[in-house]
Amino acid sequence: MPRPTRLKTPRADDNQFQLRLVVALLFMLLMFLVLAGRFVWLQVIQYDHYSTLAQNNSISLVPVQPNRGLITDRNGIVLAQNYSAYTLEITPSKTGDLEAMVVQLGTLVELTPRDMKRFRKFLSENKKFEPSVLKMKLSDEEAARVAANGYRLPGVEVKARLFRDYPYKELTSHVLGYIGRIGPRDKENIAEEQKTANYRGATHIGKLGLEKVYEDELRGIPGFEEVETDYLGRAIRSLKRTPPKNGNDLKLALDIRLQDVADKLFGQRRGALVAIDPQTGGVLALLSKPGFDPGLFIDGIDTQSWKNLNEDWQKPLINRALRGLYPPGSTFKPFMGMAALETGAIGPNEVRGAPGYFTLPGSSHRFRDSKPSGNGSANLSKAIAVSSDTFFYKLAWDMGIDRIHPVLGQFGLGSRTGIDLDGEAIGVLPSKEWKAKRFSKMKPEYQRWIPADVVSIGIGQGFNAYTPLQMANATAILAADGKVFKPHLVQTITDSKSGKVQLVEARPQRQLAFKQQNYDYIKQAMEGVLKPGGTAWRLGQNLTYRMAGKTGTAQVVQIKQGAKYNAGALAEQHRDHSWFIAFAPAEKPTIAVAVIVENAGFGAAAAAPVARGVIDYYLTGKVPADVNALLQTMAQAETPDSGVSEASAPVPNKKTHASPSP
Repeated sequence: MPRPTRLKTPRADDNQFQLRLVVALLFMLLMFLVLAGRFVWLQVIQYDHYSTLAQNNSISLVPVQPNRGLITDRNGIVLAQNYSAYTLEITPSKTGDLEAMVVQLGTLVELTPRDMKRFRKFLSENKKFEPSVLKMKLSDEEAARVAANGYRLPGVEVKARLFRDYPYKELTSHVLGYIGRIGPRDKENIAEEQKTANYRGATHIGKLGLEKVYEDELRGIPGFEEVETDYLGRAIRSLKRTPPKNGNDLKLALDIRLQDVADKLFGQRRGALVAIDPQTGGVLALLSKPGFDPGLFIDGIDTQSWKNLNEDWQKPLINRALRGLYPPGSTFKPFMGMAALETGAIGPNEVRGAPGYFTLPGSSHRFRDSKPSGNGSANLSKAIAVSSDTFFYKLAWDMGIDRIHPVLGQFGLGSRTGIDLDGEAIGVLPSKEWKAKRFSKMKPEYQRWIPADVVSIGIGQGFNAYTPLQMANATAILAADGKVFKPHLVQTITDSKSGKVQLVEARPQRQLAFKQQNYDYIKQAMEGVLKPGGTAWRLGQNLTYRMAGKTGTAQVVQIKQGAKYNAGALAEQHRDHSWFIAFAPAEKPTIAVAVIVENAGFGAAAAAPVARGVIDYYLTGKVPADVNALLQTMAQAETPDSGVSEASAPVPNKKTHASPSP
């Protein structure tokens, strides 16, 4: 007989549910106790152990600095390069007792007073969690000693860093400039320009010259490396690396061998030389004498060296090529001649008297010629060749400043050229408006344009004040028949990643609307300067090419009426400046040069042989066989431009200069 089916009751269902609930709660309680126990084990019992492990190893994101781009001359000769060396750095936040650590490190490496002074400066500029350099350029032995003791030197690191080197030192100082430590002002500028990411971990930035102007090209973009480090901050292993993009390379139009020839021709004298390719605007040479060692500034110049440079009476920090303002003297006359022809103030064959002096109507004041007896009668071409002052006094008086200023301005005189360097002076091309503004705080009679003003301007004196760069640029424009290029030092920029070469376009900015026959006339007149009867006829001897030039002698101080100029009786800084401008080959110029030698006397005697030597080398590839003989030969020149001069027009002797900051 089958067993009867057992019927479920509501009570039975409740009992079964309660049993299951109890089992579930007990299981959950057990799991909670297990987790709680594990938590207590990890956070309480094993706290010290795991805390130590956490401190021992951490992940750091370390910036990887790019290599700064190289700078070479037009022939690939390296002018600015990098080299690797070790630095000793301390991060104060990781060190503990900083003073004790420095003392301890002093037993491992030699620390000089300069090292300590620089370290204190870095500490004041950096945050506590940023590393500060204690010693630059450790020897291999010093680096090894610090590394061997690294376990007891928390916060201390030996890092391999790239340093900048300028192998030609003074020769390129005013072109390349230098890099220097990133200071508070630099950090502000970086932040304002929103470039902070590009400078993480960086220590240096371009401060002057091409290094500053082309900072964005040369700097590169940093990479990053994920590094596992121990509790002392020492790297254990690299986890991931994003490589940096190195800086781009600059190739200059400048020829360093040409620059070196110019430097040797100058010797120890002060002055400047600028050479430009008239067909491209490329700057072939830019020399300012004296120069300075840019390496002094890279890691912070010491107080004594800075004092020596600042107090040096020769002012080596001034870039005379860009910042030196000088009256151009007779080198101004070809441009005056161009203005006279273009405005119809004189005809090409018109002959005028050129006596030994010029007087204004109703005045007894004599504006004297450098040749006391004068040059007789002359047309414009002869007046340029023999450098007749009285001819140009009268010409300027006839023209007036309102006809002179517009033409001369088109040659770039009195305006910045726009060269790819900072700090270019604007110069002074006088006008009535300029004088009124310049002397606006003085009595009205000093603001008015007076007849004597234009007379002195006609021979490149008076208020005229131009830089050697402006004179070289004006000469290049004349040589190129009015094609105006922006002078530039950088010829190409090569991308470090793609290898793509960016060319600086050699296209003229504009073409001056002057008559070709007038260019030809003035250029032929300048060739006459180097022929018999010209002020630099000795310079023209044995030339293997055609050269056009113009000598100039610029007064520094005014000579009293009736008195004679005697260089021997004057202090050196009061003697005349020597000028020379030139271009060659005259029929198709490839080089235009402006040279000034300060306080060296007459243009044919000092500046002209420097220009001749530079052009010789550029066109023939040969360094002048005997530089000293060339200079001595020219110093003996007896020409109208180099004769004993008498008082001419009033000459302002104040020059505007600016020196770079450290």
